[in-house]
Amino acid sequence: MTNFTMHDETTAPEASRELLENAKKAYGAIPGLYAVMAEAPELLKSYHAVHAQFVDSGFTAEELTVVWQAINVENGCGYCVPAHTAIAKSMNVDDAIGNALRDGTPLPNARLEALRDFTLTMVRDRGHVSEQDMQAFLAAGFSTRNMLGVILGYAQKVMSNYTNHLAHTPVDKMFQPFAWQPAQAAE
Repeated sequence: MTNFTMHDETTAPEASRELLENAKKAYGAIPGLYAVMAEAPELLKSYHAVHAQFVDSGFTAEELTVVWQAINVENGCGYCVPAHTAIAKSMNVDDAIGNALRDGTPLPNARLEALRDFTLTMVRDRGHVSEQDMQAFLAAGFSTRNMLGVILGYAQKVMSNYTNHLAHTPVDKMFQPFAWQPAQAAE
């Protein structure tokens, strides 16, 4: 198995060090995802930038969580699902939403379900969304801006999910209470 270096602020390439130092100050530790991404400073910087832009894209905390977790679960990311469970809790997202996303069960309202459906269609069909699916999304109260926002959220998740798949990033201690496995792996 290919080994990826888990960097800290002393071993990372110079261009990654400030981001790792900031993460350590903010979280008390450097998340494993950042430790792996630090090997490629451009990836770590891009991930941070896209994350900030997605958070500012007009979605509510619940809607951000739906996009993130729908993609994390679909991609089977055993690191990102627990991490975003913790993030959802920190944003005061109702546990019923997080549990439904993790378990693949119905969400508590039709609007959030429409967002999950649209997000999964984007992922599964690689952006080839039918007019009918777009109209259903719009009918749920979303906009064309929100459609493009889903693409932004997916771009962020490609960076993190795929990094974790390659590196087999271990789940950080702070996220371990929210450990998760894809349904087929749990059977």
